[in-house]
Amino acid sequence: MINFSLKRAVAIAMLAGASAGVHAHTGEHTLGNVAVDVPTSFNNALSAPGAFNDIFSFTLPATASSGYTVQNFPLTIPDGGSFNTMLTSLSLVSNPDGVLFNQDDTVLRTVANSDGSESINLAWGQPLQGDAYLSIAGIANGTEGGLYHGAIAAIPEPETYAMLLAGLGLMGAVVRRRSSRKTS
Repeated sequence: MINFSLKRAVAIAMLAGASAGVHAHTGEHTLGNVAVDVPTSFNNALSAPGAFNDIFSFTLPATASSGYTVQNFPLTIPDGGSFNTMLTSLSLVSNPDGVLFNQDDTVLRTVANSDGSESINLAWGQPLQGDAYLSIAGIANGTEGGLYHGAIAAIPEPETYAMLLAGLGLMGAVVRRRSSRKTS
């Protein structure tokens, strides 16, 4: 009973939050700056069944790799309606000037969902400084449409971690040297 109530509350909250900006079948959304080590989440509610292609634009920090996940959020409503999304592909696109769909947009990687799983994941192991966008394609095949959510994570480069570890090692050496002076 609690589980059903929680699902219903989440669905109502998602629908209410997305109702002001619902773009059935095609939508453009701006997420702003993505911070390092703090995932930026997004979601969308598709108000009718059918194919869709949504764009989520964002800006990444200069020295970060990035990872992307999109997940279906299936939901059955007590009156018999349902929300379901079949995700078909996720593309990462570099957009240097911040203007969508002009000649400087470059598709960096596309992941197709050929096995019909509930989520799609994409990892980009190189820094991607500046503006970019995700293109999410699929089919809302619930009787009422579809729901999905996702996240973007910017991950510091390995060199950043190496410098952090070197600094911690130096601090450890200083503390050890000081403690050995006090004991002698």
